[in-house]
Amino acid sequence: MKAVAVKPGTPNSVHLTDIPEPSLDAFPDGNGVLVKTLKVGVDATDREINEALYGNAPEGDDYLVIGHESFGVVEAVGPKVRRVKPGDYVTATVRRPGGSIYDMIGTNDMTSEETYYERGINLRHGFMTEKFVDEEEYIVRVPEGLKHLHVLQEPMSCAAKAVQQAYEAQQRMKVWRPRLAYVLGSGQIGLLTTLILKLRGLEVYTLARGEAPNLKSEIVEGMEAHYVSTRQTPMNELVAKTGKPDLIVDATGSSKLAFQAMQYVGHNGVVVWTSITGGDQNIEIPSDSVNLNWVLGNKLLLGSVNGNRTHFESGIRDLALGDMMFPGVLSKILTHPVDGLENYQEMMRLLVEEKDALKVFVNVAEE
Repeated sequence: MKAVAVKPGTPNSVHLTDIPEPSLDAFPDGNGVLVKTLKVGVDATDREINEALYGNAPEGDDYLVIGHESFGVVEAVGPKVRRVKPGDYVTATVRRPGGSIYDMIGTNDMTSEETYYERGINLRHGFMTEKFVDEEEYIVRVPEGLKHLHVLQEPMSCAAKAVQQAYEAQQRMKVWRPRLAYVLGSGQIGLLTTLILKLRGLEVYTLARGEAPNLKSEIVEGMEAHYVSTRQTPMNELVAKTGKPDLIVDATGSSKLAFQAMQYVGHNGVVVWTSITGGDQNIEIPSDSVNLNWVLGNKLLLGSVNGNRTHFESGIRDLALGDMMFPGVLSKILTHPVDGLENYQEMMRLLVEEKDALKVFVNVAEE
């Protein structure tokens, strides 16, 4: 069957290839799920893997099937599968277990090992193919009423985890009731994080470079949040107007902005980094000032990577609620469809060249 893959370590190696069809026989314990791929989303991670900034092939292969944002329909299940059945819409988690205690209890995203396994990213093949098979544990059912949001399920899980991790970490405060949040970046993670924070009742400012009005500002304002162009209002000026935020979530892909966020969060506040930066940029920061204010202000910095099953499930619930609260808004994120795996070059061109491509996804097959 057809698949889109790269040769890790070789820049711009994305290509169409043939790989063996998957089978439930790969899971002799009867817990396998065979999925027909309908759509696959791509983002900056796929672009950077194609640029050979990171990513490794599974052992024994010289290629890596890309694509970690899956949406499909179940074709067949093993005899022990209970959570899904043929005909169900599903997505799949990305991280796979290593050997640490955290991997053994289902929190693969919190592994303590240096080597990690992610489908479509590192040491495990992704979903940019006609079918895939996986264990029931990593398959998450998507309600039929959310199929119009298809590939947003995976990025939503990342946003859900970032917010949940902040709240869990802030149990150190005994009582933490944040009222003001900044979201840095208006890509898919930034927009979905904005949604989650609005559903939690926070006043949210989403910061991005583009000047309003534009599609991103329309989406942000459609969720009753505030869109701020940093070209018109730099972050320090916004802080002077709003006061320091209780929570800042960085989703810019810029390490410079991620570090700048540390200067603006309020006392007892949290900065969450979700960006993956594969470059080699160096910046200067006012380290003495940051150190002083972080210690005296009891501030917290945490990193958040791909979510586990619980984050997918909570993200899906928030997508459902958000779609009801703000009808038609979330669909606007899905901007650039590409029809067919054979059009992988157009897919990559959109990722590289099209600055207005908020969400690129491939229509792999009809239902």
